Amino acid sequence: MQHLKDKVAVITGGNSGIGKATAQLFAEEGAQVVITGRRQDVIDRALHEIGHSAIGFVGDVADLADHRKLADIVKSRFGGLDIYMANAGVINLTASADVMPEDYDRHFAINTRGVFFGVQTIAPLIRDGGSIIVTSSLAATKVLPDHTVYAGSKAAVAAFAKNWAIEFKSRRIRVNILSPGPVETEILGKLGVSEDDRPAFEDHMASLIPVGRLGQPEELARAALFLASDAGSFVNGIELHADGGMTLV
Repeated sequence: MQHLKDKVAVITGGNSGIGKATAQLFAEEGAQVVITGRRQDVIDRALHEIGHSAIGFVGDVADLADHRKLADIVKSRFGGLDIYMANAGVINLTASADVMPEDYDRHFAINTRGVFFGVQTIAPLIRDGGSIIVTSSLAATKVLPDHTVYAGSKAAVAAFAKNWAIEFKSRRIRVNILSPGPVETEILGKLGVSEDDRPAFEDHMASLIPVGRLGQPEELARAALFLASDAGSFVNGIELHADGGMTLV
């Protein structure tokens, strides 16, 4: 049984990491998937892996015009959508004293502003009874070294989602938050960890997680599937921590 048969799902940042794994699973579960990303070559590689007639859109979630273009494409090709996953994000770990204004602005432009106006723009096209998933982070609720700006940007979107769960109640659109802990994705390479240091870094992170390892993108995808599908039909306004229990320690 395909849990998303005949559904249309849009996933921002669906060209890599958790977004790509979710796009692949949603497609396997019967959804027509639309992914977004900022580079055509990366999108093309992701579409090849996802298969199932998934399509891609090159755009920047920090650019409001790109949200409007995406909405126009979804409306013209599919008439609307059923699932919107606001997943695109950026992270740069820096101590507060060293944060530059441009770094602060970049985090909030992509992680926060991009989510808010993405949902604002696409919401009129979401069919009644649909689902919105906002990707936040463990860092939004657990203090981690050098995460201050990133954590703030992710805490804001969690607050957005809880308000949207009430705002959209007349349309029965469920809005939930997916908060990953450390996950083994390409983003680890963007944290300034060299390939030589990566095994030690991963071992250290694993030691902080009760299940004793980093998460896998496919595990986060399964959590997103629960929130998007009828399996989670009575789940609304929650923050689902998929973090191996790291919030507990």
